[in-house]
Amino acid sequence: MDAGVLALCAEALGAMDMAKDYTLDYLRTRKQFGVAIGSFQALQHRMADMLLEIEQARSAVINAAALPADRKVRERAVSAAKYSIGRIGTLVAQECIQLHGGIGMTWELPLAHYAKRLVMIDHQLGDEDHHLERFIAFGRQ
Repeated sequence: MDAGVLALCAEALGAMDMAKDYTLDYLRTRKQFGVAIGSFQALQHRMADMLLEIEQARSAVINAAALPADRKVRERAVSAAKYSIGRIGTLVAQECIQLHGGIGMTWELPLAHYAKRLVMIDHQLGDEDHHLERFIAFGRQ
């Protein structure tokens, strides 16, 4: 089960990277008032915050990928990764769609499909609430 949760986390990490790449490309090419919207400081700050969150999720997945032999340590690391992926995946999906504006939800853009997948991954094999409770329970033992 832990290997399956870890594989799901790795898939989500790839989806987050793709959503981030599509959003960066959009911010570099979309023009408003004669300049690329990526040059607006408020949007740069939002992208920077999102990049930090993705790196935090990547670190949690790398930590869990060791799959330690000790069951408690392994399950706690996997739950930490799944919780991080659920929370951050939803955040990335929402931020990317918002940075794209209304076009971000059209089926013609791959972004909408990545966003939908990120939200669904949170609900597969236990959502973030389940894994947070599991993480806490293994910390008490």
